[in-house]
Amino acid sequence: MLETSARLLKLLSLLQVRRDWTGPELAGRLSVDVRTIRRDVDKLRSLGYPVTSLPGAAGGYQLGAGAELPPLLLDDDEAVAVAVGLRTAANGSVAGIEETSIRALTKLEQVLPNRLRRRVQALQAHTTPLQAAGPTVDSETLTIIAAACRDHQQLRFTYAPTQGEPAKRLAEPQGLVHTGRRWYLVAWDVSKEDWRTFRVDRITEEPTLAARFTPREPPAESLGEFVSRQVASSVYTHQAVLTIHAPMQAVAERTTPMSAALEPIDENSCLMRTGADALERIVWHLLFLGFEFDVHEPVELKEYIEVLAGRLRNAIRVRD
Repeated sequence: MLETSARLLKLLSLLQVRRDWTGPELAGRLSVDVRTIRRDVDKLRSLGYPVTSLPGAAGGYQLGAGAELPPLLLDDDEAVAVAVGLRTAANGSVAGIEETSIRALTKLEQVLPNRLRRRVQALQAHTTPLQAAGPTVDSETLTIIAAACRDHQQLRFTYAPTQGEPAKRLAEPQGLVHTGRRWYLVAWDVSKEDWRTFRVDRITEEPTLAARFTPREPPAESLGEFVSRQVASSVYTHQAVLTIHAPMQAVAERTTPMSAALEPIDENSCLMRTGADALERIVWHLLFLGFEFDVHEPVELKEYIEVLAGRLRNAIRVRD
């Protein structure tokens, strides 16, 4: 039988990996009786862990949220993942959490076993972070937006678009999407009566919460795919739709979600939506892909390719 302190740690670990347990289930896992489980739960509560009792004939227990943050138990992989995540956050695109991330990382590394500390140190020693060139966003702004998404509350904010003057917006937030360089808010624009994608770094003031709303059907099954379509083409002067004669995975390896939105057609082809402010940029992008393609729209792109093809034919013509 486990000693009391070891048994408490094991009990806490069990409560953290599953939403709820019955008393008999916990007793069976720890090889004790239900009465001992009740006493151990009381000890955890006295240490600040919010263990709630569940109704029912068998009874049960659930680890909930309390007024203060008690210590957490992490397995090896979880501890390494948290350490790497904190290190990444210290060099990431969210402003204002660098110092906090370093403090938390210092506390974690102080208590890591040697075997885990070596894994984390190896990752740090052999990884060179490339500082993101994109803009940073305020951590408090992200927190407010995430809470509004969770609680279905409208947001009021001032937004500075790529062109034009900043304007007040009222939106029903659906979710946040992080591309690795930028943060985007997907929301229903109340005044435009349509789904919109907002770059969070262009929200010039801290957003404020407004009335609650009934959630709408999302604009796409995946918000990431929706943002990819919006950013890859909708914001540009010229928007192109093409069939690429190559498997979607092969095309994805040569593009990014921000440069092209892809949809599978079959095993050997996919639909691409992309855009640019100049037609030649779209053409060079397509040529560097190295795959055959068909242009569906716009007509201007077809005409430009035809003109360009004529120039290339003339360039290799043998002249007397």
